[in-house]
Amino acid sequence: MELLRFTTAGSVDDGKSTLIGRLLYDSKSIFEDQMEAVKQSSERKGLQHVDLSLLTDGLRSEREQGITIDVAYRYFATPKRKFIISDTPGHIQYTRNMVTGASTSNLALVLVDARHGVIEQTCRHSFIASLLRIPHIIVCVNKMDLVGYSEEAFNKVVEQYHEFASKLDIKDIRYIPISALDGDNVVNRSENMSWYKGASLLDTLETIHIGSDENHLDARFPVQTVIRPHADEYHDYRGYAGRIAGGIFRTGDKVTILPSGMTSKIKSIDTFDGPLQEAFPPMSVSICLEDDIDVSRGDMIVKNNNQPEVGQDIDVLMCWMSSKGPRPGAKYYLKSTTNEVMAIIKEVIYKIDINTMQRIEQDNDIKMNDMARVKMRTTRPLIFDEYRRNRITGSLILIDEATYETVAAGTIHC
Repeated sequence: MELLRFTTAGSVDDGKSTLIGRLLYDSKSIFEDQMEAVKQSSERKGLQHVDLSLLTDGLRSEREQGITIDVAYRYFATPKRKFIISDTPGHIQYTRNMVTGASTSNLALVLVDARHGVIEQTCRHSFIASLLRIPHIIVCVNKMDLVGYSEEAFNKVVEQYHEFASKLDIKDIRYIPISALDGDNVVNRSENMSWYKGASLLDTLETIHIGSDENHLDARFPVQTVIRPHADEYHDYRGYAGRIAGGIFRTGDKVTILPSGMTSKIKSIDTFDGPLQEAFPPMSVSICLEDDIDVSRGDMIVKNNNQPEVGQDIDVLMCWMSSKGPRPGAKYYLKSTTNEVMAIIKEVIYKIDINTMQRIEQDNDIKMNDMARVKMRTTRPLIFDEYRRNRITGSLILIDEATYETVAAGTIHC
């Protein structure tokens, strides 16, 4: 079954956690004991209704304040598709958490309160979704019950968001009027909004086409590990295992191993279920080559006539995640795909004001949750593509060599 990863975005109290709770509840993806615990928590808080947001807000501080702080992942499936949801916080001080949750998503649900329309936080999160190249956005105009299920109120929000989104690089935007609290148009079509002729949210999530989101042109296979069974049956077996990050690999293809530049042919493509003639993203496979070549973790197998960039100087748009800013001249572990090198931040080119989308020049003081364009230098050549072309081979994280804390997440730009 196809897997769809999606994230929530929007302002505080727009109903992100409630929407996910409603989605899980109406699709019958919640165990009885979980539902009972939520009912008891709702009663203790003196609420007249069952607070479905408690299904995702697991931290005590989240429940006390009625906000989302950490990224909460939830899994569910329907007969048509599997889903991984990342419920991300709406506060500006948790921008780094939102980036974490959105970085692997195929789709973003942007919630807008029908009473307030498109506000600053809506624009901020949509801008981050655009920076992270999330291909699909569903704008959920929530709390329609509080505006009398008005088509005029819905159309006003659609017009506001459409005008703002024209400045962003997003391919596919859809709009659905919903009430997360009452379940209108979440799983089932709403009887209160007969004027809306589109699909419900779940139906849209089940049918939206994501197959073409993967890069099937540039063949990229980062090697994760070398398989040597040393068993009598597989005495001479040497396979290179990993997850395909782009393109299509077929038995007999001529390939190049980077960074060494050695060439060979694919002898076989193996999986747990047996050999394949071809493989493509996001399959995990083991590739055997016809020649004995020194290949190890961090190397990348590519096609001879289609190769990624290899270099030590890279431009990175990063979100700083640590409470302490970058130290001048400090070395960091840089991890990209399966490769790990040491790197330093040479120069801060500009920071981005995520409220206005404007560049801030001559400001090198990076703090937590700041987004900045920087120049980096690595100790060894890095194998990469531009993030716009491949989200897997164009992304990276920085790790502090002293504390092993992840201090930044970044996207590579050429």
